[in-house]
Amino acid sequence: MNDSVILGTRPLTPRDVVDVARHGIRIEIDADALARVADTRALIDALADDPQPHYGISTGFGALATTFIAEERRAQLQASLIRSHAAGTGAEVEREVVRALMLLRLQTLTTGRTGVRPVVVETYAALLNAGITPIVREYGSLGCSGDLAPLSHVALAVMGEGEVRDASGDLRPAAEALAAAGIAPVSLREKEGLALINGTDGMLGMLLLALHDLETLLVTADVAAAISIESQLGTDAVFAADLMALRPQLGQADSAANLRAFLAGSPIVASHRGPACTRVQDAYSLRCAPQVHGAARDTVAHAAVVAERELASAVDNPVVTVDGRVESNGNFHGAPVAYVLDFLAIAVADVASMSERRTDRALDVARSNGLPPFLADEVGVDSGLMIAQYAAAGIVSELKRLAAPASVDSIPSSAMQEDHVSMGWAGARKLRRAIDGFARVLAIEVMTGCRALDLRAPLAPARATGAVRDLVRTRVVGPGPDRFVSPDIEAVTDLVASGAVARVAVSHAAAADAAPGRTSVTPTATVSI
Repeated sequence: MNDSVILGTRPLTPRDVVDVARHGIRIEIDADALARVADTRALIDALADDPQPHYGISTGFGALATTFIAEERRAQLQASLIRSHAAGTGAEVEREVVRALMLLRLQTLTTGRTGVRPVVVETYAALLNAGITPIVREYGSLGCSGDLAPLSHVALAVMGEGEVRDASGDLRPAAEALAAAGIAPVSLREKEGLALINGTDGMLGMLLLALHDLETLLVTADVAAAISIESQLGTDAVFAADLMALRPQLGQADSAANLRAFLAGSPIVASHRGPACTRVQDAYSLRCAPQVHGAARDTVAHAAVVAERELASAVDNPVVTVDGRVESNGNFHGAPVAYVLDFLAIAVADVASMSERRTDRALDVARSNGLPPFLADEVGVDSGLMIAQYAAAGIVSELKRLAAPASVDSIPSSAMQEDHVSMGWAGARKLRRAIDGFARVLAIEVMTGCRALDLRAPLAPARATGAVRDLVRTRVVGPGPDRFVSPDIEAVTDLVASGAVARVAVSHAAAADAAPGRTSVTPTATVSI
């Protein structure tokens, strides 16, 4: 984790955004970037004095772009823009999302392509460093022209209006919180209102946070699959590297390498390997895990490329070009980000669906290869993990609904000036809910698989899967009479979401790789949570 993040010298990295948004890392503004901002502002001031109208500087906005605004009314114009556009409604958006969108908008301001004054840049940085988080509401953005309503709520707080949460999480009037932190509110001038709200920062921030979480959850999906394959007496032979090479999909190869590493040296797998085993092929949910998990990995890789391009962008309208022109453009349209947000929701739903199918197999006496029905202690008296599978199935059903794309919808706005919108904000909101559900489905599979491993005793699991089972046992007891299941699911979900399950599996697979005489089976996974 970084000690601080410096803005203005290079584009932010995904790690920078996570560090500031989720972990509260302090930010600094590069001195040369502030000088660049001041130089660009001088161009805006010159255009403000021009009797010819210039959009966003001496005119109204959107459908009112042809209305000339007299100089003495322009400060009111900027404040009115922010107040009217801060029209969000619904539940508060999470603190980490608001901090991400603030940071990303600040990065664009430091490019010197927006025309704001240095004081605006410095004030945004001061709010982030003081832990002041403007209240942003869930509904209001159509993803074009950018995330107008969410960004307007932030700009409103910078003006000393609206409500915020301070560093302690207490709800306070913005003016009061700014005063307590020694931050002077900003009176906006020409062009600054537009510069603060024309961007894809909210949807991009949520995409970056999602990519960070999915990096770990897809490793966890491989861990969960390995535990299920092992405990259900599946074979690891289908994951051989030469078989994967026949279909050179990158994500598939990575997932298969993880499965080989997590299952390496398993006495359970070895117990049914060889001519005595009469089973020909495992079910698809076991055998095809690398193909499905790998396709999700490739989708994440594509989304990461889009996110990195967006991080290198300066999105505003109008924008101040490098040679000093002020030009209108359409770069605020959220389609590139909106599409990949939808792609990820599809991948999440499908990987979770496969996970739930493996859980169901473990509980079905006809398909589990010798495990008791529902992994119950006393069959007929105990229900075991029967209803845990119901919970997973219910979540997967919702994930399928959340996989319906938002980006194919468009509702015209602004008197048909904005007649096609991306709905990227909505796509990002549903992806966040989908990732939460995904973690819970994986947790139920891990919990089920660990109980199944225990029931295979005296046969021992592989080093990596056994380490995960031992980790789970620190929070959830092993097989026995029925108990209150919900707290167990929540406890394992915490282990999954925190990255603990993935870290333990990866570290023990690497340790197994180092053992004398071991064929190299190091997992490809990295876990950053």
